[in-house]
Amino acid sequence: MSEQAEDRKPRKQTKHICAGLLAHVDAGKTTLAESILYTGGQIRKLGRVDHRDAFLDTDVQERDRGITIFSKQAHVQWEGMDITLLDTPGHVDFSAEMERTLQVLDYAVLVISAADGLQGHVLTLWRLLERYRVPVFLFLNKMDQPGADGDGLLAELKEKLDERIVRFGRKDEAFYEEVAVCDEALLEQYLETEQPIEDAVIAGLIGERRLFPCYMGSALRVEGVDSLLNGLFAYTRMPEYGTTFGARVYKIARDAQGNRLTYVKVTGGTLRVKQVIFGGAAAVREEKVDQIRIYSGAKYTTEQEVCAGMVCALTGLTATFCGQGLGAEQGTVMPVTEPVMTYRIGLPEDCDVHRMYEKLCQLEEEEPQLHLVWKEQVNEIHAQLMGEVQIEVLCNLIRERFDVEVTFEEGSIVYKETIIDKVEGVGHFEPLRHYAEVHLILEPGEPGSGLQFAVSVSEDDLDRNWQR
Repeated sequence: MSEQAEDRKPRKQTKHICAGLLAHVDAGKTTLAESILYTGGQIRKLGRVDHRDAFLDTDVQERDRGITIFSKQAHVQWEGMDITLLDTPGHVDFSAEMERTLQVLDYAVLVISAADGLQGHVLTLWRLLERYRVPVFLFLNKMDQPGADGDGLLAELKEKLDERIVRFGRKDEAFYEEVAVCDEALLEQYLETEQPIEDAVIAGLIGERRLFPCYMGSALRVEGVDSLLNGLFAYTRMPEYGTTFGARVYKIARDAQGNRLTYVKVTGGTLRVKQVIFGGAAAVREEKVDQIRIYSGAKYTTEQEVCAGMVCALTGLTATFCGQGLGAEQGTVMPVTEPVMTYRIGLPEDCDVHRMYEKLCQLEEEEPQLHLVWKEQVNEIHAQLMGEVQIEVLCNLIRERFDVEVTFEEGSIVYKETIIDKVEGVGHFEPLRHYAEVHLILEPGEPGSGLQFAVSVSEDDLDRNWQR
């Protein structure tokens, strides 16, 4: 990866949004990113995925395969608005990489191929966007191709995704009627006055996920892209941020020199170089930010400080993890997407299993859904994966990074068990001549609610220290 760094003055706070591009594979998402950057003046020449010169396809494997594997960041300005653009993988094998970006998005642009129609993975994306409460703009791409039926596809989207999807790019009576129908109070007002609805009101509906704008065009021909950008300018609102520092970690990676990068979105206050923050899951400790990088494609600039709303990569942090909240941003965001298969990793005969496991744990930091397990009794490493394409990518990545040829063998389906009724469990402990008996009541929760813990023992009966 080619990188170039330079020091810059702190950015001024202007209207800034973080928008992610999502799509089913081959819908033209990366091509749309290319067209947005070109239309916004960020790049002077249009690259193409099939020509292996797209601005955001920075990895060799991405260029060879013609798909996005790792989420990428770029910046573009339009009408004075600063947009951080996050291009995400469309292939189902890399759904976890895509999902991690959702927690830092202000808005999403869902790209759908008008030539291919509503495909299965789009339904999954729509459900994830709903779960993370991300406002959505839709772009029906490839309208220039034979058989593309924009009106027919729009009707299908209204039926299968949400009836409040409205075609934008026009301002006539029919348009305002469709918008007004999305809100009962607004509809009454519109029927009484018959006055055009203000952009600020429309932006409010979009931000609350009560209206979903739909644009049509051709990313390859750069048609409809300026209309989409005008829509993002007119109908988005910059989130309100607090003054206390907070950030959300959404990605861990390493640069070409092996430096560990923590990608975050700042969600409050200001982040400065050499600032002390808390990192780590178990033994929480203080760490200093050595460098703040703002990436755009393969290159980056360095900043002395960044304000709330910005997405950046930090060096110097060793214990951060995906989904972690820093500072005032509390809690950990756990992904919905989970691998469906588990495999045994085959190693060369002369390879030290324990040392290789430690190396592979670097990859688990970057892709937590790998769920690496070292089975010491049989000297085996097992990993969980989504499919064949991810396996091929990982084999190449391990070869490039660690110079080791591995295979993935004995795939089996991952399944989970859960309880269906209330039960009391008892544990007996005698460590170092101490004695304890613990009674634990297990009760089923709502599906997807995760694990929740509570204590019903009074501190008058047992000190908090012993309860812990």
